[in-house]
Amino acid sequence: MNILVINGPNMNMLGVREPEIYGRETLADLENMIRAHCESRGVNCEFFQSNHEGAIVDRIQQAYGTSDGIVINPAAYTHTSVAIPDALRAVGIPAVEVHVSDIASRESYRHFSYTKEACIVQIAGRGLKGYLDAVDLLIERAGK
Repeated sequence: MNILVINGPNMNMLGVREPEIYGRETLADLENMIRAHCESRGVNCEFFQSNHEGAIVDRIQQAYGTSDGIVINPAAYTHTSVAIPDALRAVGIPAVEVHVSDIASRESYRHFSYTKEACIVQIAGRGLKGYLDAVDLLIERAGK
């Protein structure tokens, strides 16, 4: 099984950006944690981060035929992008939306997600562990 993990804008600033909300771990720490978890579950994972909407859409499209599941944190694009959920629907790969913080308890503009409806489920407010939950959900769904 191959899982693609996509992180959107400003996720490269983990550990620096608002640590009281996002914690002190870096994107590299997050990727290492996910990689170890995937290895323990016998699945492969690949990582992609971009601050650019079109690059995220391109990467989702490139996953067609090579990835069995997508874990995506579209970050700010959650609330603004129609192109990202359209790309997820186009490729038909099971996807889980993840957010480090509880977006429902933050600013009102963060409460709506365009991406959510193109995903199996949204996991929010569980910190970095939410990514592991998403991986496990995709593995269970695949029957592995």
